[in-house]
Amino acid sequence: MSNEKFIKPPSGFLGLLLLLVIIAFSMFILIADENPIGVLPIFLALLCLPGFFLVYPNTSKVITLFGSYKGTVKENGFYWANPFYIKKSISLRARNFDSERVKVNDKLGNPIIISVILVWRVEDKYKAAFEVDEYTNFVRVQTDAAVRKLAGSYSYDNFDDEQKEVTLRSGLHEVNEALEEELRERLDIAGIEVHEARIGYLAYAPEIANAMLRRQQAVAIVAAREKIVEGAVGMVDMALEMLNEKHIVELDEEKKAAMVSNLMVVLCGDKDASPVVNTGTLYQ
Repeated sequence: MSNEKFIKPPSGFLGLLLLLVIIAFSMFILIADENPIGVLPIFLALLCLPGFFLVYPNTSKVITLFGSYKGTVKENGFYWANPFYIKKSISLRARNFDSERVKVNDKLGNPIIISVILVWRVEDKYKAAFEVDEYTNFVRVQTDAAVRKLAGSYSYDNFDDEQKEVTLRSGLHEVNEALEEELRERLDIAGIEVHEARIGYLAYAPEIANAMLRRQQAVAIVAAREKIVEGAVGMVDMALEMLNEKHIVELDEEKKAAMVSNLMVVLCGDKDASPVVNTGTLYQ
């Protein structure tokens, strides 16, 4: 539960006007009456000067007095408050944080390089000021910890099309949502609101990158071959069916086998087939 409370000190312009009146009165006493007691109001005026402060748009001031929390000034403007108040500025602007690229192991133990981009801002000024030592450093450390936990919860990629497991590379939407939820839980103690968190960089570590690239290429080639063979079988079946329906030529089992073999070679080959003209019969 938040202990934050908002206050609005008196206007600084009113305090400034009062200060000028005191100084004028003090000068009048010193000049007109030549009374040294006129120095006292000037001393009091100088003592009040630290009480003036500005609150800029999207910033706030957390105010304490002798270690006691007095409140937070959120509305921008020019104010005057107790000159003994300690006023700590906390920005309410949204911030970007691009984490360092760290080497971690994924769910399968493969070393990967990963970094995240985080958009955040301070929501609870009391927590940011008093619940953690330095909230900006807290964000950095907790983001690094969340990245390491995330990488260990997912595999980098699937090498089997039948696997439906969410991975870091293929399931970015689900992974980013999990990362945001993890960061919200970790940063709530510091009053930090997470606007967006996503993976900014993802790659295999250099020592296994070449091997994994060859593996991915092999998987892609096998998958492509499966599609080619599946399509070729369908085309051969369609060709035989059309020849039979239109009675273009009568083919026995041996001729069908030869035709199927020739069509599969043509359709599945890496290179264009070289035509051969047969001047004899089909059996020569």
